[in-house]
Amino acid sequence: MAQDDLKRIAAHRAVDLVESGMVLGLGTGSTAVHALDRLGELIRRGVLRDIVGIPTSKKTEAHARSVGIPLTDLNANPVVDLSIDGADEVDPHLNLVKGRGGSLLREKMIEGASRRFVVIVDETKMVNRLGGSGLAVPVEVIPFGWNFTMGKLRRLFDHVEGFDLKLRTEAGDEKAPSVTDNSNYVVDLFFENGIRGDLEEISDAILKIVGVVEHGMFLGLATSVIIARKDGGVTVMKKEADGKIMAG
Repeated sequence: MAQDDLKRIAAHRAVDLVESGMVLGLGTGSTAVHALDRLGELIRRGVLRDIVGIPTSKKTEAHARSVGIPLTDLNANPVVDLSIDGADEVDPHLNLVKGRGGSLLREKMIEGASRRFVVIVDETKMVNRLGGSGLAVPVEVIPFGWNFTMGKLRRLFDHVEGFDLKLRTEAGDEKAPSVTDNSNYVVDLFFENGIRGDLEEISDAILKIVGVVEHGMFLGLATSVIIARKDGGVTVMKKEADGKIMAG
C-alpha cells in the first residue's frame, strides 16, 4: 500500500475513539490531515456532535475551519479529552520525536494538557531509539542571539560522535531562517546513531539553555500509538497504568 493510504488507515482508526461532546487536540502534519478530514465528515453527517477542537498550528486551524470543525483554545478549555497527532519517530517506550513541521511548542502544550494522546503513524516511523532515523530532532529557539544559543547546543553534544546541527532555513532560500507560528527559529539536531543516554536528563539539559523555548522530544506523553503496517493491518501499542507497553 502507498504510504498515504497507510496514514489514512491509522488516522481513521484514531478518529474511531472520538465521542460526541469531546474537546479534541488537533494535530499537524500529513497524517493528522486525514484525521481532520474524517472528523469533518462525521460532524457534517451528524455522527459526532458538540465537538470542539484546539489546533496545534495555524495550518491546522485553517484546515479544521475548512472542513467544519468548531474551534476553541487552551484558555477556554485547559483540559483536553483526546489529542490525535502524527509523529516523526516513535521508540519502543512510546517516546516521540515531533516538530519537523515546526509546530512542536503548540503540539507539546496541547498534547501535554490531554487526558489521552493518540499517535498515528505508519510503520516507517518506528525506531529503536530517538534520533535513530538520522533526521532532525528540532529545538525551537528565540531569534535574538540564535547563533549564541546554537553554540550552547553544540557544546552540549560535542562529545557525541556523529552529532551535527544547523539552523533550519526556508526551502529554496538558505539565507532565510524558517519561522515558527510563535515567531521563533528552529535549530535541527542530527544524531548519526540516535540519542544515547537518559532522555529525561538530556531533555532537562537542553531546556536549561537560555534561548531555548522547547525541543521536539515528547517523553512519556503518548498514551497509545496506532501503527499502520505495509500489509494494511494495524498494530496498537498502549501504555498501561503500570507503565508497561502492550501491543495488540
